[in-house]
Amino acid sequence: MKPEIILIGGGGHCNSCIDVIEQENKFQIAGVVDAQNYGKHVLGYSVLGGDKDLADLRKTYEYALVTIGQIKTPEIRIKLYQQLILMGFSLPTIISPRAYVSKHAVILDGSIVMHNAVINAQASIGSNCIINTQALIEHDSKIGSHCHISTGAIVNGGVTVGNGVFIGSNAVVRHSVQINDNFSIPAASFFSGDVNG
Repeated sequence: MKPEIILIGGGGHCNSCIDVIEQENKFQIAGVVDAQNYGKHVLGYSVLGGDKDLADLRKTYEYALVTIGQIKTPEIRIKLYQQLILMGFSLPTIISPRAYVSKHAVILDGSIVMHNAVINAQASIGSNCIINTQALIEHDSKIGSHCHISTGAIVNGGVTVGNGVFIGSNAVVRHSVQINDNFSIPAASFFSGDVNG
C-alpha cells in the first residue's frame, strides 16, 4: 500500500503537482489543504481544511508537500515548508517519470521535478524547489532552497543560485554566474551576471 500525502495549496500549481505525483505513483494523495476552497475538490481530491488544521492532520498523515507556486516572492512557500518541518511532517522529493535526473545529481527534500525537466550530472537542488516543465539544470550547477526554475528555463553549467530565486519561463542563465538570494530573472531574458540582487 502506498503512503498517503497531503498537498498544501490548491491553486493552479497544485494541479500540475497532482499530475506528477499520480504519474510517479509512489504516493497516494489523501487530499489538499487550502482554506479558501474548504469543502471543495481539486482534480477530484477533497480539500481537508486550511493551515490551522495542519496540527490535527499531522496525527493522521506523515507526508506533505508544498504545492503553492512562486512568482513574486518565495515567502509563503518558505513559511509553509518551515511550519511543516516543525510539525514533524516528512517532505519527500517528487520526480516525474518523464524527467531526466542524473544519478550524479542531488535533490533535497520537498522539491518537485516536473515533466520533461533535465537535471544533469553534479547538479544540486536545495529543499522546497520547483524545477518546472522542460527546465534544464546543467552540470555542476548549484540551486539553493525555495527556488522556482520556471518552464523552459535554462541554467547553464557551473551556475550558483542563491535561496528564494525565481527564474522565469524560457530565461537563459549564462554559465558560471552567481545569482544572489531572492533575485528574480524575468521570463525570456538572458542573464549574464552583470546585475545581482
